[in-house]
Amino acid sequence: MKMSRTVLAIHGGAGTLLKDDMNPEKEAAYLAALKASLLAGSAILDKGGSAEESVEAAVISMENSPLFNAGKGSVFTADGTHEMDAAIMLGKNTNCGAVCGISGIKNPISLARSVMNKSKHVLLATKGAETFAKTVGAEFQPPEYFYDELRFNQWQKVKGSDTFALDHDIDPGRKFGTVGAVALDVHGNIAAATSTGGMTNKRFGRVGDSPLIGAGTYANNATCAVSCTGSGEYFIRGVVAYEVSALMEFKGMSLQKACDEVIHKRLLKIGGDGGLIAVDSKGNVCLPFNTAGMYRGIARQGEPMELSIYGD
Repeated sequence: MKMSRTVLAIHGGAGTLLKDDMNPEKEAAYLAALKASLLAGSAILDKGGSAEESVEAAVISMENSPLFNAGKGSVFTADGTHEMDAAIMLGKNTNCGAVCGISGIKNPISLARSVMNKSKHVLLATKGAETFAKTVGAEFQPPEYFYDELRFNQWQKVKGSDTFALDHDIDPGRKFGTVGAVALDVHGNIAAATSTGGMTNKRFGRVGDSPLIGAGTYANNATCAVSCTGSGEYFIRGVVAYEVSALMEFKGMSLQKACDEVIHKRLLKIGGDGGLIAVDSKGNVCLPFNTAGMYRGIARQGEPMELSIYGD
């Protein structure tokens, strides 16, 4: 069997990243966090590990950083709590697992992987997901672990109102977003993983696209693995992650053409903004976005890492 040349791509959110509000220290911190994520995921691929393990490791690295809206850095809800969502999907058999509206779980992506591998379900929600987490030994953290002063101050700007927003709608210079990873391993299998804290000041148990298979996360060896970031409601309406796969499968589009069609045409047509990362089983990678920037990185086997924040 021919061994594939591995590749890992990650994102840390898309949005209105204003260069005027960026300083060298902040930029260095973001790039270092992205590099750490790539190193965590690519180390597994380099040892012959699976795409499944790689995307989980890459996402865990970003969940453990306060710089991103996932895990430790999750935004505040209207009630002053943190409600997190995550999903993982494998291209080789379309197995997947997801959680939504969970609190206190250190690494939501690992719980999503446990749902996939240790339950007969795909999506577990809120208290039920937390109960399941205890049965599989997931690591819990107290509320103060998830407290971040920047996040708290963002929430104060909209607290008590009906406004809910992505970070860049509240604070244009400080966009830290949903995180995700897609990978191709030596066996030719691909996988996708996505994790998020959702929208600041969200109410009523709002859930975005990240944990919804086909909307924010999707993988199929026959086409591609996709992880999305942006205005979740629009990604749900556009079934964005699966749309990329469908254009490849049914219209014979290349990965690049399908991604560009979805992000620069179909998503914009319904008023959505954001981006995605995608990889196919041939090792092609695409990272399109229709915003001012997207935290992103690529690690191809035998090549220097690529790290970027803004558009070209």
